[in-house]
Amino acid sequence: MSAVASHPPVHAPMDQFERRDGQLMLAGVPLDELAEQAGGTPFYAYDLGLVGERMRRLRAALPDGLKIHYAMKANPHVGVVGALVRLADGIDVASAGELAVALAAGADPTNISFAGPGKRDPELLAAVEAGVLLNVESTGELERLARATDRAARPARVALRVNPDFELKKSGMKMGGGPKPFGIDSEQVPAALRRVAELGLGFEGFHLFSGSQNLRTEAIAEAQLKCFELAIALAADAPSPVRSLNLGGGFGIPYFPGEQRLDLAPIAANLADIAATAARRLAGAELVVELGRYLVGEAGIYVTRVIDRKASRGHVFLVCDGGMHHHLAASGNFGQIVRKNYPLAIGNRMDEPPSERCSVVGPLCTPLDLLGDHVDLPRAVPGDLVVVYQSGAYGASASPQAFLSHPPAREIVVGKA
Repeated sequence: MSAVASHPPVHAPMDQFERRDGQLMLAGVPLDELAEQAGGTPFYAYDLGLVGERMRRLRAALPDGLKIHYAMKANPHVGVVGALVRLADGIDVASAGELAVALAAGADPTNISFAGPGKRDPELLAAVEAGVLLNVESTGELERLARATDRAARPARVALRVNPDFELKKSGMKMGGGPKPFGIDSEQVPAALRRVAELGLGFEGFHLFSGSQNLRTEAIAEAQLKCFELAIALAADAPSPVRSLNLGGGFGIPYFPGEQRLDLAPIAANLADIAATAARRLAGAELVVELGRYLVGEAGIYVTRVIDRKASRGHVFLVCDGGMHHHLAASGNFGQIVRKNYPLAIGNRMDEPPSERCSVVGPLCTPLDLLGDHVDLPRAVPGDLVVVYQSGAYGASASPQAFLSHPPAREIVVGKA
């Protein structure tokens, strides 16, 4: 047995779920019963009650009138999308497939926006015909959109996605600043706006998204203010008044040791100041924040069962029936530069303290199939359930589930939003 050694930085408390009789609970259901409901392991479970609670806290913190959109790329499961169609003010999609799910879930097309740097001509046509707002990523896309408008015999609703000349500091992923495939460089926007007018497209506003997964409130506030000021400057060349200004998101959740949950208060105060200025300088414009993982990430878990327990040269490995093919992000292969562990637990031994240092691996024939590297856990045996927290966003749909032809992960929703 590998003894628990020195204490590294710890994860933020994973206290969003109840525990009872040694079991992790979601929406009042013990983990072993969830496994039965899912039809076995591995599976994802999403607690809609926690999604609703997160949205209510946001509404209470953010200024009145600010619109909250759900970035569906974070989790396109139809049960999650259906809940957020009811809870959010709009849905942001990034493909025709996502658009179809949003519409099937009951989203109002007028409250859907469509972003992405490589929209195919059939996608543009489908979006125009549906009447959704298109966030245009390039001048070439404008020309193709004009052709789609002609075919649909209705004007496209257009917002220009702007690539600003600054980045969101300390972001997990930088989506703006410098050369980027996303958006139109800010210095090219005036010419693009003139072309929008020439093509007869229906201009509605701007979309700016400078980065994601940020836990520094001051960095988020600074980026939002800079985006707002840039939009005001660009509005001078707009062919009509700005009706919509999407300031993006970037709100992070704590994944790794040493990280803490985001403090909303300074962000909310900054957005209140922006909203007050917008009422004077962009009168009638709707301000939008676009959030994905912040709404759903902490509401989901990934659960895999221990198949084998083995010791190799003094180190314990828990070999599970799920791994990186289901949860690429937790394996460290979804953008991490230096691999760090997601918070893990033995979900049916929640009342037992850590007693050994071990590694949690999956069934794939690659050393990349690693869910937990040298983590401190209660002693686990075959049949036990390993839980990966913070798994409600960029999980199943962001993973190579066909790799090595293992079965896909199941997905279930529990609770009510």
